Amino acid sequence: MTRAGYTALDEELKQLKSVERPAVIRAISEAREHGDLSENAEYHAAREKQSFIEGRVKELAAILSLADVIDPSKFTGTIKFGATVTLVDEDTDEERTYQIVGEPEADLEKGLLNIRSPLARALIGKDEGDTAEVKTPGGQRSYEVIAIKYI
Repeated sequence: MTRAGYTALDEELKQLKSVERPAVIRAISEAREHGDLSENAEYHAAREKQSFIEGRVKELAAILSLADVIDPSKFTGTIKFGATVTLVDEDTDEERTYQIVGEPEADLEKGLLNIRSPLARALIGKDEGDTAEVKTPGGQRSYEVIAIKYI
């Protein structure tokens, strides 16, 4: 996992523990004051939210405890974990930039590509000017590697 990914997950965990968890506990307490819990929609909604928060806290704690933080700025050369890669789709000439990151921090909308994705696996070991062939649900795609940066 990258340092930025670790920090983002750690911040989310702190937010859940220090803000979200106390707020939902207050909401449950307030809902209990309204009387009959069997027909109290506020109470049931707050309990569902509490369940989600507790599950996410456990998930984040487990991820962070097992995380191996890697500094990609120390790398050079061919594409490997942490690389920021600029690609051109050879069919559409559309240019995209992705950083190859760990599974927990992946977010395609932010340009963070999961290391286990078919595209990332096809890119690993490639150099600038190389072509990566990727089998997608929509068919075979070809991407040319334009630039590789480690930041």
